[in-house]
Amino acid sequence: MQGAKTAAKETAREMPHILVVDDEKSICELLEITFRKEGYRVEIANNVEGAKRKLESQIFDIIISDIRMPGEGGVDLLKFSKEIAPDCFFLLITGVPTVETAIAAINSGADRYVIKDHELVDQLRRAVREVSENLRWKKEAGYLRRELRRLTGLDNIIGQSPKMRAIFDLIQTVAPQTSRVLITGESGTGKELVARAIHENSARAQAPFITINCGAFPESLLESELFGYMKGAFTGANDNRHGLFQAANGGTLFMDEIGNMSLTMQVRLYRVLQEGKVRPIGSTEESDVDVRIIAATNKDFDKEIAEGRFREDLYYRLSVIPVQLPSLRERKEDIPLLARHFLEKFRKIMEKPIEGISPEAVRKLEAYDWPGNVRELENTMERAVALETTSEITLRVLPDRIAGYSSAISSQTDNHSPVNFPEDGVDFEKEVAGAERRYLLAALEAAKGIRTEAASLLNISYRSFRHYAKKHNL
Repeated sequence: MQGAKTAAKETAREMPHILVVDDEKSICELLEITFRKEGYRVEIANNVEGAKRKLESQIFDIIISDIRMPGEGGVDLLKFSKEIAPDCFFLLITGVPTVETAIAAINSGADRYVIKDHELVDQLRRAVREVSENLRWKKEAGYLRRELRRLTGLDNIIGQSPKMRAIFDLIQTVAPQTSRVLITGESGTGKELVARAIHENSARAQAPFITINCGAFPESLLESELFGYMKGAFTGANDNRHGLFQAANGGTLFMDEIGNMSLTMQVRLYRVLQEGKVRPIGSTEESDVDVRIIAATNKDFDKEIAEGRFREDLYYRLSVIPVQLPSLRERKEDIPLLARHFLEKFRKIMEKPIEGISPEAVRKLEAYDWPGNVRELENTMERAVALETTSEITLRVLPDRIAGYSSAISSQTDNHSPVNFPEDGVDFEKEVAGAERRYLLAALEAAKGIRTEAASLLNISYRSFRHYAKKHNL
């Protein structure tokens, strides 16, 4: 009996997830009942704004939307869905069929166009069944493509913001080269993922990709790890052992936290990079190595060099191609996408029937500044999935520092609060943009997502509110 229940749950989970959008509640209820009886998972929304909120917090396979509704219409929702969920099938329905609306629907990318008449339910049933079959074949046909993306390393780098698209383009550009790469960015931004993607997209992809955290070893141990040693070179050296340079020969050596390397080790590394030769500890012989170095750090190298902690000549050897990874707070438009990715990952691992994230929880995740970046978001979502007992992630399972984050906005932006300037000054436009975004999110939260009320709280017009919301990708 238990096995049958589990199988039924798995079957339901594999059925396409449908979003029905129509300002006529009777149509929504009719279609919800019809498709639920056939085993589909169904959500409904009575306007485009409500549909957008659902799209931001859940993953849908099929959208059925009326074209004409008060405010934004089905074509507006179609354009939005193509940005946030481009693989979602979109069926437009209308009670006033015209050539113009049909052309607009097709030109906007609709997969189906159905007339709202007495055969509406039967037409939609047939269309949804066809789409479901196409989805099944698409998943099977796309298996090799997904495997290829996984093997190239890009599958693990999640993001669709302009800054991340630029990183993807840069990876594809620099990967085929042999030049050294220096990846900089805050802790938790995914430096190793980028390094691995560069390797997997290079001609060295079949050769080893070796990683070492330079900050995790004392100087003497780091030297033996990198360059190897001969038997008897020091106490405990009971045999000859290759170092990581030799292990990575023909491939890539990723040196993380290279800014923590001592000056003595920097001198040795510089010589290896200059000559392409390695001499193990205790040996008088050198051996040639062909290794591409990708280094990473979260330190400010200008400051490190100025204060004598890092050699300038080594820096220029390493940073032939510099890659600066953005922090998560610099690409907040990626937060819902990342959160859904981690939700899917952990719900499968923990075998929990959690289908989405509540709009309130999404807004809190977007408002928070994420000092630990993507790694902190991943840990947060793992905790949330572990604690959640309902069908969606709610505010209740988010840590207090995130769930209560917007309450600190007033104190942070108070005109009478003292402002402390760092030595190199501040990025004024970035700070102002951050304050704008925090106020917008706080107003939306207070207004429970109703934009007209949020605009009223901010004492601006609805048109101005829409302008700022578009500016900040809300």
